[in-house]
Amino acid sequence: MTYKMLIINPGSTSTKIGIYEDEKELSSQTLRHSVEELKPYPTIIDQIDFRTKIIEDYLASQNIELRSFTAIVGRGGLLKPIESGTYIVNEKMLEDLKSCKYGAHASNLGALIAYNIAKQAGCRSFIVDPVVVDELCDEARVCGHPLLNRISIFHALNQKAIARTAAKTLGKKYEELNLVVAHLGGGISIGSHRKGKVVDVNNALDGEGPFSPERAGTLPAGQLIKLAFSGNYTLDEMKKMLTGQGGLTAHLGTNDVREVVKKIENGDKNAQTILNAMCFTISKYIFAAFASLYGEIDAIVLTGGIAYNNDYIVEPIKKYLGKIIKNIPVLVFPGEEELPALAAGALRVLRQEEEAKIYE
Repeated sequence: MTYKMLIINPGSTSTKIGIYEDEKELSSQTLRHSVEELKPYPTIIDQIDFRTKIIEDYLASQNIELRSFTAIVGRGGLLKPIESGTYIVNEKMLEDLKSCKYGAHASNLGALIAYNIAKQAGCRSFIVDPVVVDELCDEARVCGHPLLNRISIFHALNQKAIARTAAKTLGKKYEELNLVVAHLGGGISIGSHRKGKVVDVNNALDGEGPFSPERAGTLPAGQLIKLAFSGNYTLDEMKKMLTGQGGLTAHLGTNDVREVVKKIENGDKNAQTILNAMCFTISKYIFAAFASLYGEIDAIVLTGGIAYNNDYIVEPIKKYLGKIIKNIPVLVFPGEEELPALAAGALRVLRQEEEAKIYE
């Protein structure tokens, strides 16, 4: 039996959709939304009907019947911490996403749109490995003050999918391996995958771990407190320093590594230092992941958009890691495989290889 799926991945100003028959992508499309089109909608959630109709209109223009789909799969949004897996979209999930109880983000729309279209198609709707996947071990939750705790928010969908790809490359099951997976994109997350669970990972959203093209990463706490109470910055301005206007953006005025490379090749020594520093901090957090895996590492895996750059990203990271990785393979899978990862998660349930999970 074959399964036909519609995959929906909403971004802030676009919605990526894919049509899959089993693992095969039949087509994909990025539906872009202009500032003028989004202006009438004060919040992300107000865009549900608008984005749903755009998808339906596109499918109609391609003569694709909604009833032809076996499942509709949406990108998971900001929910309460949950374990990894494929979840049936239910009323509790819809309620939490609509209310933005755990935060507002474009990805919240994924399950909401999938549910609406699935009702018309007469099939089930799912989400797969949202950013709030939480499999941290007890030690990883604790930091240096009881009023604070470490939180798992990371690129769970791509990390899990690429970890499975790495396992196939190594000829083993994901659940048999210890992997360090570094997702290198606008944000950077480095996860310790211990026998199929991410037992430690930096909070890639709120400012922990390496700095990245857009995020400040871990900062000197004392200096940060003084800056926050200096009276020169509002709370929103401080938040933007951590996420959106930190990292390469703050240092060099761009979040595009390709632009930074151009600066370096034109003789900008400061740009070279900053990019090297980012690779240096990535390597430090890869080293830190060894502790949560008791030093038993089957492979280090690099993925994400900036992993395409071998000379200025991948090789410097390997150089900083040095001799300690002499007997550890470093596997590189550039890019983000979000659409196929969503399809694969739904397929595991449809083929009864896994049970669908319930959000409670």
